Formats: sequence, C-alpha cells, structure tokens
Amino acid sequence: MKPAWDQLGDEYKDSTTVLIGDADCTSTGKELCDANEVRGYPTIKYFSAETGPKGADYSGARSFQALKTFVDENLEVKCTLDNLDGCSDKEKEFMEKWKAKSAEEVKSQKERLQGMSGGSMKPELKKWLHQRLNILKQL
Repeated sequence: MKPAWDQLGDEYKDSTTVLIGDADCTSTGKELCDANEVRGYPTIKYFSAETGPKGADYSGARSFQALKTFVDENLEVKCTLDNLDGCSDKEKEFMEKWKAKSAEEVKSQKERLQGMSGGSMKPELKKWLHQRLNILKQL
C-alpha cells in the first residue's frame, strides 16, 4: 500500500485543495493518531467539511487508481475563485452574489451553513451545501 500512497501524494503535491499526508502511529505520530481515534494500522482517514474534525475512515480499495478516484470524486475542490473551469453555473452565480457581500455577511452565512451540515438531508442538497461552504471559505 505504501507505494500507492506515495504515488497519490506525488499526484496531488501541487494541489491547493488536497493534502496527502501520513503519520507513524507507533512513534512520532502517536499523539496525532490518538487524537483522531486511529486504532489499527494501516488506517486511511480523510477529512472534509462533511466528516468533522476527526475525519472518517476510508474503507475502499487501496490501489493507486482506487485512491485517486476517491479523491477526485469526493475530496478535491474543483470550483475555486482562482479557477472557474471546475464550477457549475449554479456555483458561479452563488460566488458572484457572495463576492459582493460584506465580510460579516459571509461569516454569518458560513456559520449558518456549518450549523446545517450535521443535519439530515438528501444527498444532492448536502452536496450543494458543501459546495457553498467551499466557496464561502475562499472569500
């Protein structure tokens, strides 16, 4: 698994939205692993707005291609202020609307959406909520 993980790290080394890292839970990374409830080794955890601060365990295949597919489909932020190519029309419209708002309004909206993120909702609504949060975090 280590070669696939290292290859994944190389793939995203220049990404501004994805960070691939590792920790040795038996030595210098023990405190980090304990804080994130890592109990077995090797464990792959991912962190996003949806997972909360302790992340979630990845349970998919561990080949490079499987890991890359998971990151591409679930973790990589494709819509950024610097590159609108990955943005849907809906995201672009939202971005333009909120660029014109004050920092206080953006902060308030971000807090409102973060409060909603733990609630139960249809997958497409949850996805849109997290897309909006990703945009607001960039403003």
